[in-house]
Amino acid sequence: MHSAPQTSPQLNSPVATPSSAPGPRHVFKLGLDVDLHFVVTALQCDHGPIKPAQKFTRARLLAWVQEQVAAGHTVHTVYECCGFGYTLHEALTVAGAHSLVTTPLRLSPERRRKNDRLDARQLCVRLSRHLDGHAHELAPIRIPTRAEQERRETGRQREFWKRELRRLENHGRALRLEFEHQTLPAGWAGPRKWKPLAAQCSEFVRAQLEPVVAQIRACKVQLDALTAQLEARVAHEKIPAGLGALTVALMDAEVCDWDRFQHRKAPASYSGCCPSEHSSGGVQRFGHIDRHGNKHLRVLLVEAVWRLLRWQPGWHARLKYLPKLKHGASLKKKIAVALARQLIVDVWRWRTGRATAAELGWTLKSAPDEGPAGQ
Repeated sequence: MHSAPQTSPQLNSPVATPSSAPGPRHVFKLGLDVDLHFVVTALQCDHGPIKPAQKFTRARLLAWVQEQVAAGHTVHTVYECCGFGYTLHEALTVAGAHSLVTTPLRLSPERRRKNDRLDARQLCVRLSRHLDGHAHELAPIRIPTRAEQERRETGRQREFWKRELRRLENHGRALRLEFEHQTLPAGWAGPRKWKPLAAQCSEFVRAQLEPVVAQIRACKVQLDALTAQLEARVAHEKIPAGLGALTVALMDAEVCDWDRFQHRKAPASYSGCCPSEHSSGGVQRFGHIDRHGNKHLRVLLVEAVWRLLRWQPGWHARLKYLPKLKHGASLKKKIAVALARQLIVDVWRWRTGRATAAELGWTLKSAPDEGPAGQ
């Protein structure tokens, strides 16, 4: 007689605790589409068919993963990186799953339908192929530690307050332009500038601007505190003139770990400053930069390039592009992006000890005497 085939455990039915005679071990592959309150899950057991996607709470999903791991099964999960951070990945790892977080993907470019269940199924399909050896099916990202996330968030919070400060200042200018056909100078909310400006404004405009002034000053206090906190991280180091302690601290926070890059092409690609390409046969075409990388780091690099062109005349990349820098403004901006790509490679070499500042053509200054820093 043939025994009945054993069915794999379902997500909506808990599995009993393994007995003294355990059954066969399974490999479960879960494609997850994450929402704030629910996780849409598509399940495949071993190489069987993918079951219809189901919607579960995070707590129920984690409980199911713990049950399968306790029963001796292996659970692999994948979801796209999103605005919910890495808390689900951390919880899945603690529960015993092999969790992957991939870059956002265009899962079904040929279909004109998209919903959570289809996305979860496609992620499950890609995960199965990825585990079978097709590494290109997914692009897993490096998960930063909690300390690295907090360090990086400090710099991004500073950028938020910087934008908020600019928004409030522009709001005040727009208000006076509308009612008095007059503008306000840079830093108009400072104690020295606001006192004579307040006397020049009408009673109505002054009454509207006073609470804005209070918000601007509070924003400036927070911005200065974050700036001091970031610069203190590299206060003991000698920083290249023009690069600045603030820029170096922000770069370190965005990269998390410079040793994660094994060769020079990796940091260049991470910056998103590499040119796009559409080549075939003997024809090679390059276009604008692909922007596939860290946008915060890319802004820091381009800003730093303009300062280094002034304060580091011996920088080897500057000497290389010096003839082209003498052309028009449009070409000069393109060269600045090319130099930004070279700069991230040079900073990687410097931070990992592969090259000294002198070998890169940089002059160092100690933090207290240092030149202009990145703002």
